[in-house]
Amino acid sequence: MPLDSQPDVAIEHLLDAAFGIDRHGRTAYRIRHGMPWLPALSFAMVDADGALIGSLQSWPVALTQADGRQMPLIMVGPVAVDPAHQKGGHGRALMDAVVTAARAQRSDPLMMIGDPEYYGRFWGFSADGTNGWDAPGPFEKRRLLALSVDGGVIGGVGMLTPRATVMT
Repeated sequence: MPLDSQPDVAIEHLLDAAFGIDRHGRTAYRIRHGMPWLPALSFAMVDADGALIGSLQSWPVALTQADGRQMPLIMVGPVAVDPAHQKGGHGRALMDAVVTAARAQRSDPLMMIGDPEYYGRFWGFSADGTNGWDAPGPFEKRRLLALSVDGGVIGGVGMLTPRATVMT
């Protein structure tokens, strides 16, 4: 279901439960700083009582080159599942939803900071093409992943930043 069907306070509570209250200092937060998440590519999972137990947010970001030109990207994550409901396939279902929706919408390429073995095996995310990318904070190069949803080549050199303009 769409994430914008859920109250902001419930989303924040879930993110705190899944990642801790100190999560805002992470590199991913710096990359997407000040950007609104994209409702068309952000999803919620609720339990039988309607309580939020999982969320996935997607963000408009860019690879900003030295000359200031930006290659639009969509940053996927965080994928959050309430600790009491982890290991039940909820995160995988949320990832299936975003990749399916991105392909249907022919969106900009997806990117994330994540485990290449897991995200590569199930959805095809790869560090191929991201070697020239940098981020505003600590990260492991092998965990900087991208997925072309339309078969286009991913590459470029630059810094991952918030997107200068966002089309809605």
